[in-house]
Amino acid sequence: MIAPTGFLLPETILQTEWFSILATFVAINTVIYVVLGVIKIFPKVKLQRRGGANRRSETRSIHPDAPV
Repeated sequence: MIAPTGFLLPETILQTEWFSILATFVAINTVIYVVLGVIKIFPKVKLQRRGGANRRSETRSIHPDAPV
């Protein structure tokens, strides 16, 4: 039993300009998806600011007398 090895194109097609543009697009697209995949592996980095911008001036708890 012979296993198929793939589809081979003639050398004249591989040296055309449109095939070169297509190969470049596929290469750039592959690099972008690899970078996005690697970025998703790492945890998110959150920058903490030292101001009161992220803090509420009043508590919004169901217990209004709770410390802020």
